[in-house]
Amino acid sequence: MAELDGDWELRRVSGALPPLTGLRKRIDGGRGATVLPGGVGVPFAVVGRELRYRPQFSMVVDVLEPDGDAWHGRATVFGRTVGEFRMSRRAT
Repeated sequence: MAELDGDWELRRVSGALPPLTGLRKRIDGGRGATVLPGGVGVPFAVVGRELRYRPQFSMVVDVLEPDGDAWHGRATVFGRTVGEFRMSRRAT
């Protein structure tokens, strides 16, 4: 989904997520990664508006909905929402 392509900053909205400071997502076509501070990436596949993490985190799926010029995300584990976040395009 081309509208998701790019580098994104994350901000925690609610739930059991940490503050997400320094966390970002990098998306290119049908794949991407959540990039942790220090540059380590946790890969996922982009399927529609879902970010489906690869094994060993395959129980985690981020579900995205448009929110103005950003995205509202729900982090789910085994289909249950554990937290919500806002994903905004990183300034270049």
